[in-house]
Amino acid sequence: MLVTQPGVVWAAGVSSARALVVGIVGGRGGAGASSFAAALARRAAGTSATVLVDLDRSCAGIDVLLGLEQVDGVRWPDLGGARGDVDGGQVVALLPRWGRCAVLSTDRSRPVPPDPAVVADVLHALTTAAGVLVLDLDRGAVVAGESVAAACDVLLVVAPRDLRTVAGVLAMREQLVGHGADVGLVATGPAPAGLGVAELARAVDLPVRGTIGIDRRTAAATERAGLPSSGLLARAASRVARTIGVAS
Repeated sequence: MLVTQPGVVWAAGVSSARALVVGIVGGRGGAGASSFAAALARRAAGTSATVLVDLDRSCAGIDVLLGLEQVDGVRWPDLGGARGDVDGGQVVALLPRWGRCAVLSTDRSRPVPPDPAVVADVLHALTTAAGVLVLDLDRGAVVAGESVAAACDVLLVVAPRDLRTVAGVLAMREQLVGHGADVGLVATGPAPAGLGVAELARAVDLPVRGTIGIDRRTAAATERAGLPSSGLLARAASRVARTIGVAS
């Protein structure tokens, strides 16, 4: 099947060896989607070759979140000429590593977003070189129908339990459903006004795949040394990874 978006053509689901593609997007700004995407990718990398891919155009680079900004390796701006028949294995070999997980990040010093055609060709190549791709999606691009969300096998919306999130999820819901992906919520809390997990799910008509409690220690640890490997976020990522089949 050819999955198309404006400027994008991505051959999806054409090989039994194709990686499982998991897209993560925030229900609103500041939802913690990048942190959850990273935690999920780290968990998946324990059992399968995994690449964490930064597609958030408004982000300073997921390598900063992970403490990899000084680590040598290819970022999106270095792949500007990667078109056509790209060798996914070579791309993976050039990427910086976060533990067992390969990371393809944007670059804070070169903030121009990659060309959509380059993104399509590189992602297609990576699906042949890894077992799992975790995509940190750009929420604005998803809402506008300009992301690769339609090529994902699983789509997870990181959803704080508030009315802003309800409005945000409803604004992009049409772009998430109807493409055959397993779409669900990862609800975060607590809720400032008491919105329950089940109420949130009913309001946006999406199932809940997991929940995350607020762990302020994780935020503090991230500022010092990158995303920690333990805590509420890591445990929630492990549970969700098992639920969607990227970890045993």
